[in-house]
Amino acid sequence: MIICHTMPKAKIALTLDRDALERLDGLVSQGMFANRSCAVEVAVREKLDRLDRIRLARECARLDRGAERDLAEEGLSADAGAWPEY
Repeated sequence: MIICHTMPKAKIALTLDRDALERLDGLVSQGMFANRSCAVEVAVREKLDRLDRIRLARECARLDRGAERDLAEEGLSADAGAWPEY
């Protein structure tokens, strides 16, 4: 069974079509979720997390790899002589 977060919550009203509600109730009756609220909370959290990952991937795709590499390596050659030998 998936456990929902225990942090403070706010009540909201939610409208679902009959098919979605029946599927949701089926998951609850199978013991996958404790109740409807938990199932909806998990679904919303997963969607929000997915949107965050998509946004991060989009931003990463905009980076100039060469410029990022140059920035990361900036100053390394000057410091290389001061590094201890391993």
